[in-house]
Amino acid sequence: MNPMRDDILVTRRLRKEFGGLLAVDDIDFTIPRDSTISLIGPNGAGKTTFFNMLTGVYKPTSGQVVLDGEDITGLPPHAITERGAGRTFQNIRLFQQMSALENVLVGMHARLKGGILASILRTPRLRREEERAREHARELLAYCGLAGRDELYARSLSYGDQRRLEVARALATEPKLLLLDEPTAGMNPQETIEFIGFVHKLREERGLTVLLIEHDMRVVMGVSDRVTVLDYGAKIAEGAPTEVRADPHVIEAYLGTGAVSSG
Repeated sequence: MNPMRDDILVTRRLRKEFGGLLAVDDIDFTIPRDSTISLIGPNGAGKTTFFNMLTGVYKPTSGQVVLDGEDITGLPPHAITERGAGRTFQNIRLFQQMSALENVLVGMHARLKGGILASILRTPRLRREEERAREHARELLAYCGLAGRDELYARSLSYGDQRRLEVARALATEPKLLLLDEPTAGMNPQETIEFIGFVHKLREERGLTVLLIEHDMRVVMGVSDRVTVLDYGAKIAEGAPTEVRADPHVIEAYLGTGAVSSG
């Protein structure tokens, strides 16, 4: 590892076992600041398990996770969110009975200052803070392409818009690192193309570092500075998208021979 490089996230020999099953096998992994990194691999390769250890959903069996210089290994999800890691989920986890605006406000909760007493007394300071939060939530919705949909229930949004709402909620936590778990799953081709542009915008305009799990190779090739490939819980390849795409081990494990000749 280059000591001069500024890595926002580092894992050292990160491992997860479920009973006797090895899901993630001693992975060393880095994310340079201001980069977009893709994590790919076949179903069951350990990608989401790896994500879940980075974000506190699972505690590692062994190994270490360092976020922006701080050891966050084994911390609960809310503590990791507060330290600057926001995420979306493979299976959309919105509050379907709440409005788009309310979903984003939930994401903002960790950053609001008002305490229990202020909430009970409804102090002027708390009311001002709530109004600022609502204004900021509307700005995030507009930024994510959901202007004018503030009051719509999450369940009434299209699939692509629900994905965008998940990103808006993650942005509400003010992350330094944004983790996207299969963000284009279920999107049509046009929505997928728009999402590629959106990821570029997040990085360029908001200075975010992005880690995504993705199956769609158009997305991987379109947004990634580096691609890491997992298979059976182990890292089998890592490098620039074009290098990884041509790697014989990757082709055998995941991409299939047709992937080299397509596109």
